Amino acid sequence: MNLRIEDIARRLIEALPPGVHGVREDLEANFRAVLRANLSRLDLLSRDEFLVQAKVLERTRQELNRLETRLAELEARLSGVSQSPEKAERSTDHP
Repeated sequence: MNLRIEDIARRLIEALPPGVHGVREDLEANFRAVLRANLSRLDLLSRDEFLVQAKVLERTRQELNRLETRLAELEARLSGVSQSPEKAERSTDHP
Protein backbone atom coordinates (compact mmCIF):
# COMPACT_ATOMS: atom_id res chain seq x y z
CA MET A 1 0.00 0.00 0.00
CA ASN A 2 2.92 2.33 0.72
CA LEU A 3 4.08 1.98 -2.88
CA ARG A 4 0.69 3.10 -4.12
CA ILE A 5 0.64 6.06 -1.76
CA GLU A 6 4.06 7.08 -3.07
CA ASP A 7 2.82 6.68 -6.65
CA ILE A 8 -0.30 8.76 -6.00
CA ALA A 9 1.72 11.47 -4.24
CA ARG A 10 4.19 11.56 -7.15
CA ARG A 11 1.38 11.88 -9.68
CA LEU A 12 -0.19 14.71 -7.70
CA ILE A 13 3.15 16.55 -7.61
CA GLU A 14 3.67 16.03 -11.34
CA ALA A 15 0.22 17.50 -12.02
CA LEU A 16 1.06 20.75 -10.22
CA PRO A 17 1.75 23.85 -12.30
CA PRO A 18 5.45 24.72 -12.75
CA GLY A 19 5.31 27.76 -10.45
CA VAL A 20 4.42 25.60 -7.46
CA HIS A 21 7.38 23.26 -7.81
CA GLY A 22 9.37 25.45 -5.39
CA VAL A 23 7.40 24.02 -2.50
CA ARG A 24 7.38 20.55 -3.99
CA GLU A 25 8.95 18.73 -1.03
CA ASP A 26 6.50 20.24 1.45
CA LEU A 27 3.53 19.47 -0.77
CA GLU A 28 4.71 15.94 -1.41
CA ALA A 29 5.10 15.28 2.33
CA ASN A 30 1.65 16.76 2.97
CA PHE A 31 0.10 14.71 0.17
CA ARG A 32 1.60 11.54 1.62
CA ALA A 33 0.40 12.36 5.12
CA VAL A 34 -3.13 13.15 3.96
CA LEU A 35 -3.28 10.03 1.80
CA ARG A 36 -2.01 7.78 4.58
CA ALA A 37 -4.39 9.28 7.14
CA ASN A 38 -7.44 8.99 4.91
CA LEU A 39 -6.64 5.61 3.42
CA SER A 40 -5.91 4.12 6.83
CA ARG A 41 -9.50 4.89 7.86
CA LEU A 42 -10.82 2.77 5.01
CA ASP A 43 -11.35 -0.91 5.58
CA LEU A 44 -8.95 -2.09 2.88
CA LEU A 45 -7.15 -5.37 2.51
CA SER A 46 -4.09 -6.41 0.59
CA ARG A 47 -4.22 -8.22 -2.74
CA ASP A 48 -2.98 -11.39 -1.02
CA GLU A 49 -5.74 -11.21 1.59
CA PHE A 50 -8.29 -10.63 -1.17
CA LEU A 51 -7.07 -13.67 -3.13
CA VAL A 52 -7.21 -15.85 -0.02
CA GLN A 53 -10.79 -14.75 0.64
CA ALA A 54 -11.72 -15.33 -3.01
CA LYS A 55 -10.43 -18.92 -2.74
CA VAL A 56 -12.36 -19.47 0.49
CA LEU A 57 -15.50 -18.14 -1.18
CA GLU A 58 -15.03 -20.40 -4.21
CA ARG A 59 -14.61 -23.48 -1.98
CA THR A 60 -17.69 -22.43 0.00
CA ARG A 61 -19.72 -22.09 -3.21
CA GLN A 62 -18.60 -25.53 -4.37
CA GLU A 63 -19.57 -27.04 -1.03
CA LEU A 64 -22.94 -25.26 -1.11
CA ASN A 65 -23.61 -26.61 -4.62
CA ARG A 66 -22.65 -30.12 -3.47
CA LEU A 67 -24.95 -29.87 -0.45
CA GLU A 68 -27.85 -28.48 -2.52
CA THR A 69 -27.50 -31.38 -4.94
CA ARG A 70 -27.41 -33.87 -2.07
CA LEU A 71 -30.46 -32.26 -0.47
CA ALA A 72 -32.38 -32.44 -3.74
CA GLU A 73 -31.47 -36.14 -4.05
CA LEU A 74 -32.63 -36.85 -0.49
CA GLU A 75 -35.86 -34.91 -0.98
CA ALA A 76 -36.57 -36.81 -4.19
CA ARG A 77 -35.88 -40.11 -2.46
CA LEU A 78 -38.08 -39.13 0.49
CA SER A 79 -40.91 -38.02 -1.75
CA GLY A 80 -40.69 -41.34 -3.63
CA VAL A 81 -40.89 -43.26 -0.36
CA SER A 82 -43.82 -41.24 0.96
CA GLN A 83 -45.80 -41.76 -2.25
CA SER A 84 -45.30 -45.53 -2.29
CA PRO A 85 -47.59 -46.31 0.70
CA GLU A 86 -50.31 -44.12 -0.81
CA LYS A 87 -50.14 -46.06 -4.07
CA ALA A 88 -50.33 -49.32 -2.16
CA GLU A 89 -53.34 -48.04 -0.20
CA ARG A 90 -55.13 -46.97 -3.37
CA SER A 91 -54.60 -50.33 -5.03
CA THR A 92 -56.07 -52.20 -2.00
CA ASP A 93 -59.09 -49.85 -1.83
CA HIS A 94 -60.20 -50.76 -5.35
CA PRO A 95 -60.51 -54.52 -5.86
